[in-house]
Amino acid sequence: MEELKSVQDWDKFQGKATEQTVLVFKHSTQCPISAEAFEEFQTFTSENPTFETAYVKVIESRPVSNQIAEDLNTTHKSPQLFVLKNGQVHWTESHWNIKNKAIAEQV
Repeated sequence: MEELKSVQDWDKFQGKATEQTVLVFKHSTQCPISAEAFEEFQTFTSENPTFETAYVKVIESRPVSNQIAEDLNTTHKSPQLFVLKNGQVHWTESHWNIKNKAIAEQV
């Protein structure tokens, strides 16, 4: 799993979504709900290693988080998970709804 620390990291990662399904997680390191959702995301990624996955720490990398919201035409939330297919948002969810099973159903 890749950590997106710069807008350039995000641009490169987003480019992969035109060729394959990718998942990106927006994580708040100060939020217990985000910590639980991140664990669910990590469980999914460990059980499904063939998917390209990334995360951004929304407080530490605010410009990246903002760029993701702008590029995907979404309202910022954290935690928030995106499944991107064919360069577009296929599915997005936030908070308590980010569960391993729900992610698996969407990919």
